[in-house]
Amino acid sequence: MQAATVVHCWSSPRSRSTALLYSFEARSDCAALDEPLYRRWLEENQGVFRPYTKELINGRPHQNSKPGDSFKWKREKDDMNTRIKSAVDKLSAMGTGGNGVIFLKHMAKHCSLYDFEKDIETHGSASITDAHEGIQIKHKHVILIRDPVSMLFSWDAASAVHNSNITPNELGIVQLLSIYSDVKSRTDGNGSICVLDSDDLASCPKITLEALCNDLDIPFTIQMLAWKDGPHECDGPWADWWYDDVHKSSGWSVGITQRYRTLDPKMLPALKTSLSAYNFFKHLTHGYRTRGPPPKEIYEDPRNEDGLIYIGAPGHGRLIPREFAGVSPWDSSVQGGDATWEGIRVYRGKILSLDKHLRRLFKSARALGFVNVHSKEEVVTAIFRCLAVNGMRDGAHMRLTLTRGEKCTSSMNPAFNVYGTTLIVLAEWKPTEGKTTYDNSKGISLITSSVRRNSPSTCDSKIHHNNMINNILPKIQANLAGAADALMLDVDGFVSETNATNVFMVDDGVLMTPHADHCLPGITRETVLMLAEEIGIKTQVRRISLAEFHSADEVFTTGTMGELTPVTMIDGRKISDGKKGVLTQRLQEVYSTLPERPGWATEIPPF
Repeated sequence: MQAATVVHCWSSPRSRSTALLYSFEARSDCAALDEPLYRRWLEENQGVFRPYTKELINGRPHQNSKPGDSFKWKREKDDMNTRIKSAVDKLSAMGTGGNGVIFLKHMAKHCSLYDFEKDIETHGSASITDAHEGIQIKHKHVILIRDPVSMLFSWDAASAVHNSNITPNELGIVQLLSIYSDVKSRTDGNGSICVLDSDDLASCPKITLEALCNDLDIPFTIQMLAWKDGPHECDGPWADWWYDDVHKSSGWSVGITQRYRTLDPKMLPALKTSLSAYNFFKHLTHGYRTRGPPPKEIYEDPRNEDGLIYIGAPGHGRLIPREFAGVSPWDSSVQGGDATWEGIRVYRGKILSLDKHLRRLFKSARALGFVNVHSKEEVVTAIFRCLAVNGMRDGAHMRLTLTRGEKCTSSMNPAFNVYGTTLIVLAEWKPTEGKTTYDNSKGISLITSSVRRNSPSTCDSKIHHNNMINNILPKIQANLAGAADALMLDVDGFVSETNATNVFMVDDGVLMTPHADHCLPGITRETVLMLAEEIGIKTQVRRISLAEFHSADEVFTTGTMGELTPVTMIDGRKISDGKKGVLTQRLQEVYSTLPERPGWATEIPPF
């Protein structure tokens, strides 16, 4: 059976929807309809001002309309269902044999006149949902979005046609959300819907149209990139009032022309009401989905693509999907890296050393002078909520961040932090060994960084702070050298730690680690020293030179994320035989038993 695809494109005003209408009309296999629900919408909303309302409702030409346009006014008397039937007949007359595309441009505010379950105009003539004249009809839906700030600028420029007192309903983005919900809620399983960003059309039309046609399961044609300038046969009779700019165009011009305008404050309510819906749709567009490598190339565990994050001030925290998570540009972490953090691991239904991590978190917050800080109970509850919503009981790692909070103005001055601290609980599926951690079996290589570790006279590492550039620069050096991490020396040239972990070495059976004057006294570091004593390994905490590490019998790093990781090479020099050492192996084995030991881990509540 021959088939025709009916594409319903729903958009807000000033969204380049007419340009997309012309783009489809340019196809040799397409019939295009311009807002077939508009007349009836005006009939039912006669309080809305339009200079042509009476004429459109009555199907009679306006006194200012062009000669020869009377047919455009007359055809508006037909309902959408009738016009789709006529379009199918037109496809046959065009020589497509009934195969082809029927493109319908709709305004979102007209959606109340459309039955999304049956794909017909409500109270219209008989539907052609299934077939017409032996031609199979397939209805598909597209949502066309545009940045609401740009839409409002454009709306204001055309205020003479409507008025400048735009409401959220006139803007229509919220109705697009309702349309999306209606299509997705269909009971017949035909709930697919495409979301298209008009800015993507303007910046890269060919790629965007190819992706749209692929999603609609119709062939892309190069004809869609250009059209004749001037009025079009498919234009609604209101074109003389609205389409001046698009009539001057003859195709998609690549690139967006920047115009600098002031937003009328009276438009802010419509903007604020619409922005959340726009942000939701933005994440569904082809441009957003292809902004980086495919998810399968990014995520070591695919479940991390859909994780939920906990974010909020005291008493105002909430769980947010990954793609919508973010903090205010006025937050102190953004303004100046003004925050403290902890890395926490989940093992077999338990959180290891939770009390120690929280104690250090709050000690750092006090050292930084935070005020209006989350309580310990709030933090623990947020942790459990985040783990529960993501279904995490094992193999997970959490990044817990506490910032000084949001400021009322851009400044480094903590006096402007008036909303309390911001808590972020970021939980991910992350194995102790993998692409995002280390190789604890074969070991890793290190280089020595040229960047020295902060001393207490500059920025004390005993505060577990977010001023991380001192760590990031050495990590860049390690990346460029093909090493896992970089050793960092203190101001006197002694080894301090790596850019991400504490470091240990073994010499003649003695386990040694640098003192904590120039490094973070890590919780895993402390744990390893305790375990070594427990199993009879002698320990020393002292200044250690780089030469001692180069000639050590064993070297390993320690951290919550990667646990104990053997180091087999430093600066291109093999450590001993280049394999994991005996004491490293023993300590790894003992460390793995900690979650089951009394007093070492906190039980996660059932969920």
